[in-house]
Amino acid sequence: MLHEVTIDCPYCGEALDTLVDVSGGSQQYIEDCQVCCSPIEFLVEVDAEGGLTGLSVRRDDE
Repeated sequence: MLHEVTIDCPYCGEALDTLVDVSGGSQQYIEDCQVCCSPIEFLVEVDAEGGLTGLSVRRDDE
């Protein structure tokens, strides 16, 4: 299941709309910013029913 979310790039500060796939459960992955192409680390938290319970983003170099 895909959720559309809006995040702020931790590098350039631009607001970005992106899709988060929660079908794989809680996960961590890297996706490039659509504006500045910098690698953003996504930390996705999913509950037992498959609902998105938390999402945080941070710089890849932190």
